[in-house]
Amino acid sequence: MPSRNIKEIQNSCNKGATIWNLCNIMTTTPKMLHVAILKMLVLDGESVYSLTSHPILLLIARIILVNSRHKLTSLQTLPWWTLRCVNIHQQLLEERSPELFTLAQACIKQVTEAEALFTGGESWHLAVQFHLESAYTFLFYYEYKKAKHCFNMAKDITKLQINLTGALGKRTRFQEKYVAQLILDVQRTDGFFLPHSELSPAATPLESLTINYDLNDDTLLNEIKLADADQYQVPDLCAEELAVILGICIDFQKNNPIHKLTEEELLAFTSCLLSQPKFWAIQTSALLLRTKLEKGSTRRMERAMKQTQALADQFENTNTSVSERMKIFYCCQVPPHWAIQRQLASLLFELGCTSSALQIFEELEMWEDAVICYERAGQHGKAEEILRRELEKKETPGLYCLLGDVLKDHQYYDKAWELSRHRSARAQRSKGLLHLRNREFRECVQCFERSVQINPMQIGVWFSLGCAYIALEGYEGAAKAFQRCVTLEPDNAEAWNNLSTAYIRLKQKIKAFRTLQEALKCNYEHWQIWENYLLTSTDIGEFSEAIKAYHRLMDLKEKYKDTQVLAILVRAVVNGLADRAGEVSSGLKGKLQELLGRVTSRVTNDGEIWRLYAQLYGNGENDISEDIEKSLQYLTKAHKCEIQSSDWEKDVSSFKEVVKGAIEIAHVAIKCSKNKSNNQEALQILSSARLNLRGLSSKAKQLFIDVTSNEVHSEIADEVTAMDNMIAELQELSNQLRNQC
Repeated sequence: MPSRNIKEIQNSCNKGATIWNLCNIMTTTPKMLHVAILKMLVLDGESVYSLTSHPILLLIARIILVNSRHKLTSLQTLPWWTLRCVNIHQQLLEERSPELFTLAQACIKQVTEAEALFTGGESWHLAVQFHLESAYTFLFYYEYKKAKHCFNMAKDITKLQINLTGALGKRTRFQEKYVAQLILDVQRTDGFFLPHSELSPAATPLESLTINYDLNDDTLLNEIKLADADQYQVPDLCAEELAVILGICIDFQKNNPIHKLTEEELLAFTSCLLSQPKFWAIQTSALLLRTKLEKGSTRRMERAMKQTQALADQFENTNTSVSERMKIFYCCQVPPHWAIQRQLASLLFELGCTSSALQIFEELEMWEDAVICYERAGQHGKAEEILRRELEKKETPGLYCLLGDVLKDHQYYDKAWELSRHRSARAQRSKGLLHLRNREFRECVQCFERSVQINPMQIGVWFSLGCAYIALEGYEGAAKAFQRCVTLEPDNAEAWNNLSTAYIRLKQKIKAFRTLQEALKCNYEHWQIWENYLLTSTDIGEFSEAIKAYHRLMDLKEKYKDTQVLAILVRAVVNGLADRAGEVSSGLKGKLQELLGRVTSRVTNDGEIWRLYAQLYGNGENDISEDIEKSLQYLTKAHKCEIQSSDWEKDVSSFKEVVKGAIEIAHVAIKCSKNKSNNQEALQILSSARLNLRGLSSKAKQLFIDVTSNEVHSEIADEVTAMDNMIAELQELSNQLRNQC
């Protein structure tokens, strides 16, 4: 195709040419111009899907709604239609486009400020539709809080009460008793009727909707059979109300972890939506979600396969008119045809039907997925062959990037970079990942920086960039990268955790503490995050949070222990140190005693922990008899742990430490015996301490004797003398008690 024609089109777009002139240009060489149009729809270095049908229509829409919008300011709904154009354009791109997001935000703001658009009872359905469309836009660009706000606004307008609840029912054919089942309870606020319901789209005939396959399982029922179905009867819902339920469902999915319970909750939503089949867009969206949830279940996988096939084939069905499919279409974010076919191919591949999956991927020209299939099947040569074959037809940056992925060769990424005229974020991203795998961190950072400069909405690249900076000990760069990562995806626990690591290395421990709190909100089960939180809390003086973190770690790891942290906590409580808020830590004594009680019930062989436990009770130095008795008990257990360890007898310093502990026990035993009203109990305590010391004294005289002088070595003589003196004192006290009996 002559370059003059392409330049003419580009100039037309840039100058806001008339549609008729543009159409005249386009009719010259349609096949080659299709490629040129796709190039002109590239944004932020992200290319458009190559098999997009009639991209000229999107280009015309952009010229009218984006390039020429300053000439159409009198149209109230112009920014709303621009938002719809933005959402369609974004669905065609490989990655999120910051330029489109900026434009979308501006459109949402303009429509929100146009108060006249939603005034009056007859415009409620418009308000619901706009809030839903805004919510999906925010959700796609990781603005989860704004999305939730918009979904809630739409729900409030419809006055729907949507709650997950339990109801007695049967799930299997052979179930005899009704048991609690999870269902979605949808009710309208008492006495509320939607005004001007005639403005809401009319329902599509059932025969024009995608077929909803039954389960046909020999055990599971097709749907839950409720004991009292009338109590939870869903009212007859209009298009906007069904769209609100779907929106709440999608928001719930995005804001909850992948878990079996989450899947059951989402299936409750889909069951409710599919119980009222009325609109093609809602039916398609609900069925798609259900197939994703059911594909992992052995009893539901067959239906998931058949249903996905039906969803992919429905676009060839001419029974449903375009006008019926467009009803409530923009409020549901129905994926493109090829995205559903891709889901079908992925499901086939998971089931082992590799050749069928490859056939679909190749028909869709989704070469990346095709390459992954070949790679997983071990056919590396076939992956290279198919890419070189396509490159012979037409050279594109994307194909060169895939060839680089297969051969792990930088030259193909460089070729893609040059071919894109330094606008391919993918080329630099892939090259950076290869450097990262090869631990070439400096080169990796350079590539990632170029990639995010072209498209700053790449969460994975920001994360990898942060990891590379940490490897290079560039903690400021790491903090910046992970900060961008959590800004885009606030529920990324790993990014929050890594951000805290960067802050710790930068000596910004308060920031590290706060980021770890955010990390734990995202992932409450990650023991490494809890450990980081424990250490950081202890370090900055958040002793109460440290105790809480230690408890949680013991929930996650049964025999978890960190003696250093426990020592700091005991010292803070015993000495009455101030925490970060300036409060005296002595008030945490009860909580710390509870923690140490739990620790010692699981870790029974650590003498140091037992000594810390005794220290918390005063080491026998206070006047409370109960505390003295507990101190004696814990010091004795610590001593037993120490003498059970190997080689302590052969090392003089270790032996002296054991002797020191035994003498300490004897002192506490004397104090404890004085508080006993029963002389027999007091005698038992003193005898135990005396026997312990006598055994150690005899061992010292055997192991550390000078054969020439037949005397104890000088380095341990003082300890032996101290033991003998203490034995004599204990003997004397015992004699006094016997005389009193």
